[in-house]
Amino acid sequence: MLRKIQQKKVQPQGGTFAIVASRYNARYVDAMLRAAKAELWRANVSRIQIVRVPGAYEIPLAVKSLARASRLEPPAVLSAIICLGVILRGETVHAAHIGETISRALMEIQLAHEIPVIHEVLLLENEAQARVRCLGQKHNRGTEAAQTALAMARVMAGLNTAV
Repeated sequence: MLRKIQQKKVQPQGGTFAIVASRYNARYVDAMLRAAKAELWRANVSRIQIVRVPGAYEIPLAVKSLARASRLEPPAVLSAIICLGVILRGETVHAAHIGETISRALMEIQLAHEIPVIHEVLLLENEAQARVRCLGQKHNRGTEAAQTALAMARVMAGLNTAV
């Protein structure tokens, strides 16, 4: 059951965020990208870096490169990386394999580099589900991804200062 997005009171954030977005199924991904950027700007982030890749399968490689560069170049440390993509199921299991592979890869990158990687690469049954989750204001997964990225950036900043 989809829940309506709660507009949260935004705390001034700062920080640098990256968004890696697939070009495939652009209508849906572009809408999530616009919503995510709007939510991040609303939180007064310092910088948003956008990386576009051909399809969802290419997202983990770009994320790994960003995470590695962020750790090697301290002035460019990323607060979080948001991943946006839409995979529509077809008549074969190909989409499920792609979705599982991406999920596993993103989790491994997040843990290895200790940077929040927000997974909104959606595996959907059909375009009707994509319209609800990507094009609407009430349930836009781009907005939710940005809210999660902001929350995790605060969590990680608190953990890093506590050590």
